[in-house]
Amino acid sequence: MKVTNDTELTIQDVAEERQQGHTTRKYLYTALEKALGIPVVAYFTSFRYAVTITDDDANMLEQILQKCDIKKGFALMISSPGGSGLAAERIVNTCRSYSGTGEYVTIVSGKAKSAATIICLGSSKILMSKTSELGSIDPQIVMEEEGKVKWFSVYNVVKSYRDLFSKAVKEKGNLQPYLQQLANYDEREIAEFEAALALTDDMAVKILKTGMLSSKTPSQIKRQIHRFLTPEEVKVHGRPIYAQEAKNCGLNVDMIDLRSKRWALTRELYIRLDSFVSTDDIAKCIECEHYSFRAKVRGS
Repeated sequence: MKVTNDTELTIQDVAEERQQGHTTRKYLYTALEKALGIPVVAYFTSFRYAVTITDDDANMLEQILQKCDIKKGFALMISSPGGSGLAAERIVNTCRSYSGTGEYVTIVSGKAKSAATIICLGSSKILMSKTSELGSIDPQIVMEEEGKVKWFSVYNVVKSYRDLFSKAVKEKGNLQPYLQQLANYDEREIAEFEAALALTDDMAVKILKTGMLSSKTPSQIKRQIHRFLTPEEVKVHGRPIYAQEAKNCGLNVDMIDLRSKRWALTRELYIRLDSFVSTDDIAKCIECEHYSFRAKVRGS
């Protein structure tokens, strides 16, 4: 426990430490701001509870940014399993709008997956270590099969439909097996899925074209980040994309030495915040050195 004054330790101090309250992290923001040269804002959503990135998060983040002096830019430490791509796009716009003449960089001390990866793509630079994880941004869908809820890649659903349809068109003999399988698909849903894929591609390309890959054409960007857009290379949506792989895609990734003081500070802040959004029904936390907003799990 870090005591920041000379007063006697109190019951309140112990309770704050046990609950990983905001005061237990304030000194880390001060130290990180000194190490990075810019203010640090944290944005964490729980990996334990069923919560996602939503538009409300952009509103919470904006309230924090309004209170901070970030005209020269800031660092956004992010940890989240993902959520709405449109909400992520809005968060990118919010971060860029408030950073003034500066830019915002992202810090990934643990995992920033799916829509959280989109927020990282919108930054001017991503700070990662060899253990940090980004992830695919292709949309997913929940389906119920035989009474069980399963997650499916929208890309794979559309691809399986296209492949099956193509085989049926080429078939010169018995079409019945293909027709039976095609009956499992709803053409209207396939159209919606295709639109969702196109939206994700467009979102990622535009964000990068106006950011860290501004010198590339849209087609070049799409080729470079193919690993993020489809499950073809990573095979499954949840598979980690590590720092070197992200660099190989042309992204501006700054590798932090695992033995450095800067990594020790970011890791400690990550551990404290990750613990905070995993206990006492806290689902989300957005904060800086002086201000902290949190959201509880619904129904708690």
